Amino acid sequence: TSLVLALAAGSALAEDTLLQDAQAQFQPVPAQAPAIKGNEATPDKIELGKMLYFEPRLSKSALISCNTCHNVGLGGADFQQTSTGHGWKQGPRNSPTVFNSVFNVAQFWDGRAKDLAEQAKGPIQAGVEMNSTPENVVKTLNSMPEYVALFKKAFPGDKDPVSFDNMARAIEVFEATLITPDARFDKFLKGDAKALSDVEKEGLQLFMANECVSCHGGVNMGGDDYYPLGVVSKPREEIIAGDKGRFAITEAKDDEFAFKSPSLRNIELTPPYFHSGVVWSLEESIEVMNDYKIGAN
Repeated sequence: TSLVLALAAGSALAEDTLLQDAQAQFQPVPAQAPAIKGNEATPDKIELGKMLYFEPRLSKSALISCNTCHNVGLGGADFQQTSTGHGWKQGPRNSPTVFNSVFNVAQFWDGRAKDLAEQAKGPIQAGVEMNSTPENVVKTLNSMPEYVALFKKAFPGDKDPVSFDNMARAIEVFEATLITPDARFDKFLKGDAKALSDVEKEGLQLFMANECVSCHGGVNMGGDDYYPLGVVSKPREEIIAGDKGRFAITEAKDDEFAFKSPSLRNIELTPPYFHSGVVWSLEESIEVMNDYKIGAN
């Protein structure tokens, strides 16, 4: 009996240690969308942003919306190696999920947009994505009385409420609502030891012990900074796909082949993986990171 009690006590202690270690490295997704500094999320503005997010007429072809590449029914991504845009052109990078993206330090794989509002402007103007212009967007929105009325409600007091900037600000506050709280892992972080299975807890322990958490921690399990894709060695060219990552933005040698770490939230819903989208299974993704990041088998 004493042996059984001792084993039980040891197991409980190990569980407590695992939970404490996890709580020091991760935070649960909050129940409410975070406030955007300088961009109040009123119901009218969120509703407008939702309509704009699904609005294909923002694109030159009137076929492509934000939701085309960041489909809320497909885990916030598009289930393609790289996204299909205007004229059926393929973009150079895999589409990251929009879910929980408000918690990222910046947007895009290379962080070239400081926030979701700035990010919203990029694809609309990109030739391989929506291929439009701010002028065309404003002209299109002004041609529809319902949108004009919605912009006036969302931005009361603005002399010219239908603007490209206000379009982006509305989309930003809507996208900030696309969060996924109360995952089983979140419940574990809040103290429910039974929320994870024994195998999942073993995986969590390995994830922290092998320093995967150094790039994939915090609220979003990633998205907090830029990291070189290879440490022990450089990944195979198929994965890199000629992309130097953040180096193209900063031209700093240390940023060569560095990318914003992707969020691991809902990761099972958003294959394929890496900026190049060439890896379709989580198991292979882990093997790649084992090889090039920590040199483990």
